[in-house]
Amino acid sequence: MTYCVGIKINAGLVFLSDSRTNAGVDHISTFRKMIVYERPDDRFMVLLSAGNLSISQSVREMLQVEELREHEDAPPITIWNARSMFDAARVLGSAVRHVYERDGEALKQAGLDFNVTFIFGGQVRGEGMRLFMVYAAGNFIEATSETPYFQVGESKYGKPVLDRVLTPNTPLDAAAKCALVSMDSTMKSNLSVGLPLDLVVYEADALQTDRVFCVDGDNPYYRMLHTTWGEKLREAFDSLDDPAWDGSAAASPLRVPAARHNALRKISNSSEKLI
Repeated sequence: MTYCVGIKINAGLVFLSDSRTNAGVDHISTFRKMIVYERPDDRFMVLLSAGNLSISQSVREMLQVEELREHEDAPPITIWNARSMFDAARVLGSAVRHVYERDGEALKQAGLDFNVTFIFGGQVRGEGMRLFMVYAAGNFIEATSETPYFQVGESKYGKPVLDRVLTPNTPLDAAAKCALVSMDSTMKSNLSVGLPLDLVVYEADALQTDRVFCVDGDNPYYRMLHTTWGEKLREAFDSLDDPAWDGSAAASPLRVPAARHNALRKISNSSEKLI
């Protein structure tokens, strides 16, 4: 399993991925799930992958040489000459389909699903930043202001903080912090996600970045975040009033009649009807 998150806000893009890959408890390895494609002042793209490692590695290799043609005589479109991130995502989708055509039947005969998902985002000169999620069929969806992030892999543990914090106007540093908290929450609850992490932070319209980091267990900022986040969660929990079970006076009483429903009825003998 793995966990990757891509965030698109007005200020820029944030990409974060773990590096744990496992095929059972005896086969745990480290493989990076992120690739950065950059031609300064022309285009900047990041690819994150989750799913079957052999499939994702094949797609990444294929993407380097994949060509998409509108018709037989049209010039080929690649990720390096695509005039929009939408066209670049189409090239990625084509690469996924080519790998499926090559390996899909053999995987099926071996009892394996064609399981792979990608987050693909960046900016091409002349248009704004864009962020896509690409599925195993090669189709994709795009992030919007209502949903400014995508997750792939073990996403459920890290989703709540993203939903509570992120808006299109979130500052870039805060978005990076939010991504790291989301990853830390995931690693706390799931052993199939683990260090080291790859973090890329991109400022809007820069068309390049030097904010490319490898974060391991010795990283001072990550250690501070991991410790402080846990402490602050416990402090917030402890600051909540305990429930008053006996109906005594309380600022926020628990024992009050529900506005639209009755309390659960207890069954005391075998002759009582359930409904």
